[in-house]
Amino acid sequence: MSFLDNLENSLKSLENSEQGREDKEREHRARESERTRVHAVAPFAEELKKGPYTVELMKQATRVGFSLRLKVNIVWLGTTLRLEAREKRLELRPTPEGIVAAYLDNGQESRVEPLDLKGNPEDLVRQWLQAS
Repeated sequence: MSFLDNLENSLKSLENSEQGREDKEREHRARESERTRVHAVAPFAEELKKGPYTVELMKQATRVGFSLRLKVNIVWLGTTLRLEAREKRLELRPTPEGIVAAYLDNGQESRVEPLDLKGNPEDLVRQWLQAS
């Protein structure tokens, strides 16, 4: 009986080690994929964080929100810039292709469009706050 128990334990141990290797390989591929994505996004994330467009966008969001009697909260979530006013959100997300503006109403993403950092931030803010 103990021989069969030993054999069963050995088989279970072997299965677990093979499964563990597969899990480690899968985790390694996921880490490599994430690392590649981060490197591709890095220049756009840097431009979003430190560029003049973002500074002007924050000023305009505050100014336009005040004129509409809305408190606009501005938050950095990693590399994403989020602007919130009541149930509306505007997220500026760096991607490998550039920066996109994602419009969210009541937590649901209504549309995503590419963002031109050479454009006028006030136009973006007004379009976001006045869209229904």
